[in-house]
Amino acid sequence: MDNNNIEATSSSRSNTFAQVMLRFITSAIILAITAFFTPGFTINNIWTLALASVVLTVMDFLLVKFTGLHASAFGKGFVGFILAVAVLYLTQYFVAGYSISWLAAIIGALIYGVVDYFIPANNNL
Repeated sequence: MDNNNIEATSSSRSNTFAQVMLRFITSAIILAITAFFTPGFTINNIWTLALASVVLTVMDFLLVKFTGLHASAFGKGFVGFILAVAVLYLTQYFVAGYSISWLAAIIGALIYGVVDYFIPANNNL
């Protein structure tokens, strides 16, 4: 095997890992800002925030994989907004210490969309 191929493969893996970590950190920051500004939306601690970010990312990935639709409040129309509300709401059933009401999920999806617009995550994974 050629050394150039080994270096390219190694560089590609580390670059992908860096992209995933950047996406995770950005998602956690956006989620924290959303929870802070949304009444009726609470996240108990940093570990709950981290786990909720992972769950939200996985749920969005699965939605894209199986339906081709993104859960995004802006840029994806009404269906994207409804999916964002549903994903925010359903996350509470998978993460202890994360609670949100339907009204807070609606408001939270709007805030999440606005913050995500200004702090975009890298979606080229």
